Amino acid sequence: MYLVTVGLNHRTAPVEIREKLSFTEDSLPKHLDKLTSSGIVRGCVILSTCNRTEIYAAVLDVDKGLTRIREHLAKCCRSEHSELKNYLYTYTLFDVIPHLFRVVSGLDSMILGETQILGQVKTAYQVACEHGATNRVLNTLFRQAITVGKKVRTETMIDRNAVSISYAAVELARQIFEGLDGRTVMVIGAGKMSELTAKHLVANGVESVIVSNRSAVKAEALAKQFGGRAVRFDELIDHMAAADIVITATAAPHCILEKPELVKVMEMRNGKKIFIIDIAVPRDVDPAVAEIPGVNLFDIDELQHVVDSNLEQRKKEAHKAEKIIKEEINEFWKWLSMQFVTPTIAALKKRGEEIRQKEMQKAYNRLGNLTDREKKIISSMTNSIVNQLLHDPVMELKKYALTKQGHLYTEILQNLFNLDVPNEKKFAAERPEECPLDAESNSGGHPGGHPGGHPGEHPGEHPMRNHAVGIE
Repeated sequence: MYLVTVGLNHRTAPVEIREKLSFTEDSLPKHLDKLTSSGIVRGCVILSTCNRTEIYAAVLDVDKGLTRIREHLAKCCRSEHSELKNYLYTYTLFDVIPHLFRVVSGLDSMILGETQILGQVKTAYQVACEHGATNRVLNTLFRQAITVGKKVRTETMIDRNAVSISYAAVELARQIFEGLDGRTVMVIGAGKMSELTAKHLVANGVESVIVSNRSAVKAEALAKQFGGRAVRFDELIDHMAAADIVITATAAPHCILEKPELVKVMEMRNGKKIFIIDIAVPRDVDPAVAEIPGVNLFDIDELQHVVDSNLEQRKKEAHKAEKIIKEEINEFWKWLSMQFVTPTIAALKKRGEEIRQKEMQKAYNRLGNLTDREKKIISSMTNSIVNQLLHDPVMELKKYALTKQGHLYTEILQNLFNLDVPNEKKFAAERPEECPLDAESNSGGHPGGHPGGHPGEHPGEHPMRNHAVGIE
């Protein structure tokens, strides 16, 4: 069997295409059944998020498997295969491994280092596993990938430091107030940025929300979303005294908050500090407001500076993550390479034992009545001959399994000895109870229970990058 991936994401497809191929969790079993029903796809996992849809599969034939997956996606998208292919990317054989490891680590996300993708990959695998749509190779690959995602976030700081305007505002507010529990936020304007920032603040402990907008209807709607209250726009200064955090993002062509008004607000607050986030362009808040004691004012440029600085820090951490991924790829590759040759080695030993038993029985018949001791001596001798004869081919095959000639040596050995190598049934889907997500914790996350990883080769330099990776 061979590993393949077909997918699209925020870089390759516009939202109108992505939304057509966005699968709900409840619909995944149906798609898994359709993909595996032909027999070409022997196992698959479907990862579907708002920014990507990817199908990871173990297939009997790479070209036929890719065609089957693309046809299924085209049918779901209700478009021609020739149309959809412009938005799709494909990873085959060895390239599937680094791609999945980078995805689960947040290195392939719209926001570098985002954490949500790890849970999404875990859910996608769990659904496929419980539905019996996975097999031995996919189980090991996804367990390893999930472990890699956890390791990257544990050993680097790639998911620290806010890299969006709205979340940067939250982080700054948390620093200013040393925590957000019990705080009150006032939202001036009912735009998307204000809504998103308020959502992040509420999710991080802000207790109550006050909304003010020139349109009372929009103010009421946004306030209802957060279980807050709406106030009249011409009364917002009076109510601002109750707010610890103010988010303002109106479309006004001039400042709506001047220094004298904020002086009045601070008097009503008895000097308690206030955090003002002005994300409007043109600005809603007079820059002179920052001169008032207790007022912490940030405009969108200052927030963007924080985001840019944090993004640079995440990029540095991404280099550390790439090193971890490189090591883990090497460990998985060793395991996968051994799986490729193991059936051939088993078949070779089986052929040797069949010949030994056949010739040994002939010898017994010719020699006449033999004692049990004499039979044991003959059996031991023939067993030793076969083992010694096969030892070097087996050792060499294991060695070559990790090189670009591995698959060639395997095929040559099969042909030379006319071996009957078990097909994909050897690695058919395992029972659900044999692929729990907790399994990776029992073996340190390495296939076959390997100890900690060792420095591996870069994916782009791997000797078997363009050669067949499969399980016979």
